[in-house]
Amino acid sequence: MRILSGIQPSGALHIGNYFGMMQPAIALQAQGEAFYFIADYHALTTLHDPAALRENSRRLALDFLACGLDPEQGALFRQSDVPQVTELAWILSTVTPMGLLERAHSYKDKIARGMAASAGLFSYPVLMAADILIYGSDLVPVGKDQKQHLEIARDLALKWNDKFGDVLRVPEPYIQEKTETVPGLDGQKMSKSYGNTIDIFSDEKETRKRVMSIVTDSTPVDAPKNPDASVVFQLFSLFATAEEAAEMRAAFAQGGRGYGDFKKQFFGKLWRYFEPMRERRGEIIAQPGYIDEVLAKGANRANAIADEVMARVRNAVGLR
Repeated sequence: MRILSGIQPSGALHIGNYFGMMQPAIALQAQGEAFYFIADYHALTTLHDPAALRENSRRLALDFLACGLDPEQGALFRQSDVPQVTELAWILSTVTPMGLLERAHSYKDKIARGMAASAGLFSYPVLMAADILIYGSDLVPVGKDQKQHLEIARDLALKWNDKFGDVLRVPEPYIQEKTETVPGLDGQKMSKSYGNTIDIFSDEKETRKRVMSIVTDSTPVDAPKNPDASVVFQLFSLFATAEEAAEMRAAFAQGGRGYGDFKKQFFGKLWRYFEPMRERRGEIIAQPGYIDEVLAKGANRANAIADEVMARVRNAVGLR
């Protein structure tokens, strides 16, 4: 089974990235042939600072490795180190209905938030489809917000195969139901664009400050509180055991504790959870050249498969 997942180098990773994409993707690395790419081509739709793109890509590789990606099991590489993916995106675009892209939720949402309506942003799902299909992926871990893009990839693979023969493998999604959407500090989906994130590797002071700024209601300290409507409880539950979550739920219902106490409890749980990863991150930083070696090795593995797929694609459409 071949597993593929990717993430944009748009800045510091937050716990929404971790639970929405990284944790489920890393958990699958022992179950098949795993490929993880840093989506720097995709990042160009919003990031036009070359130095920031390079820095973000390297930081993403560092953080992914610190969080448990094993380069001996999974290939980690930059999307741009496999330029064949842009060729496949063009070939797929020649059979992509305009209506399919016009219905993409992500494009509409980003335009509504004020992003420029570029051709790259509009055709983002086609490049994402190429990312998936060029490696013959069987399984693609995605968050709920990316589910439609995977469905588009499946539609394009089926449409292309219908025209040119059964060349492209049709992937299956893997959606972790428990953590489809991680709430941010304000209750919206955690996202850098909303400024409501808790970064994985911020220092202790900044992390505590972010946790203590989580928006809560005005329920008095002594009064019972609704855990299902609380961002604090929802975030705590991501890190807690079932027993720990049940204890906090009971404390909410009983009353007598303020939200500040629950935030402190959540901070302690959060900080301890990522402690081994912070230590691993320090070890990686102390090894000059390690990240470059990992990315080069991953790119070699990815290119070998991409070359095989593209040879079949070119032959099928008459380019060879």
